[in-house]
Amino acid sequence: MLIGPFTQLLTMASLPLRGPITDDQLEIIPDAGIVVRNGCIVEVGSFAELRIRYAEKKLVPVERNLVAFPGMIDAHTHLCWAGSRAADYALRLSGKSYLEIATAGGGILDTVRKTRAATSDELVQLTLQRANLLLSRGITTIEVKSGYGLTVHHELKILEAIADANRQTAADLVPTCLAAHVVPPEYKKGSVVSEEEYLTVLLNELLPEVKRRNLASRVDVFIEKGAFSEAAARYYLQAARDRGFDLVIHGDQFTAGAAAVANDLHALSIDHLEAAGAKEITTLAQGSTIAVALPGASLGLGEPFAPARKLLDADNALAIASDWNPGSAPMGNLLAQAAILGAAQQLSTAEVWAAITYRAAAALKLGDRGKLQKGMKADIIAFQTNDYREVLYRQGELRPSIVIKNGKMLTINTKQL
Repeated sequence: MLIGPFTQLLTMASLPLRGPITDDQLEIIPDAGIVVRNGCIVEVGSFAELRIRYAEKKLVPVERNLVAFPGMIDAHTHLCWAGSRAADYALRLSGKSYLEIATAGGGILDTVRKTRAATSDELVQLTLQRANLLLSRGITTIEVKSGYGLTVHHELKILEAIADANRQTAADLVPTCLAAHVVPPEYKKGSVVSEEEYLTVLLNELLPEVKRRNLASRVDVFIEKGAFSEAAARYYLQAARDRGFDLVIHGDQFTAGAAAVANDLHALSIDHLEAAGAKEITTLAQGSTIAVALPGASLGLGEPFAPARKLLDADNALAIASDWNPGSAPMGNLLAQAAILGAAQQLSTAEVWAAITYRAAAALKLGDRGKLQKGMKADIIAFQTNDYREVLYRQGELRPSIVIKNGKMLTINTKQL
């Protein structure tokens, strides 16, 4: 079928994976059409020319004054949780730090208690509702982490819930096993934390079952004070890689040091990087690991943003993700966060859109999306405007009028959210 005409269409084609991008490098096709077959893009170009060449094909007309982009990709979320952390947020507003709240029994472990208590059906529905909300906002591929179970049983329950939600939503959910989120209370004896003992259980009991059930191909670990040390994380990640998993790291959020681990172990991405300095930026530029900035966590915690401009100028690949979770990043609005980070860090429009499309796809090792060109998935979103620059200018307030996933025009029910 032929879809169009769009007033403008941004293909994101022929752009680099790493380093800066200027707006004049963008390919913008005016009065454009897209030919789709079996959920993939066959051709993109002038609508008038495509109308002649594909005259016998079904025409799907669109409204006037629409600008089309590739479907957005959120490469870091924690959608599968139960409960609220509004109390934590109030404490932060009153001056308590994230680490102080966690030490006092709040933080991640508060969500762990509530998520463990939730039924599988409840977790499926919560994940599905959040995924469909993101889909209605134009996010067609969503990474979803476990990490609020912290036992073999509960981590499997969460990953199964993510898989079940994935079968029920039109969005693509990409699962990641983040059982190494923090050390659970069961492995703490007074002031002594048995991180190696817990990680050994994950390696010997959880990951084999995750692989057997095909619940995730990615393993994540949080390297930070109060979570896991660099040494323990290296041990765990190396063993996970030996078992066939791709590696992801939560790192350099409050203290630096994880970038070297990511580079040495060839992790797909290192996410956060608010504490990354010149050394970490240079280290990442020497490898293939993609830097994922999480502005939602900076906004939620009142912390500085990741040094996105410096990362790009050092020839790093930069993605931007929402980190939607109940504690540090409760907003969940990727487009708003990306626009705000762009303004704060002086990122070009092209750099921001690259970070939430094809560069985010690369962080998930997905080479079939993030661009509107021949052979890619027909994941297309369109906004009611005649100028592509309006979308970031409106900082998330402009929502897509059209969401197409795998070539299908979607009507998304989000009334339960």
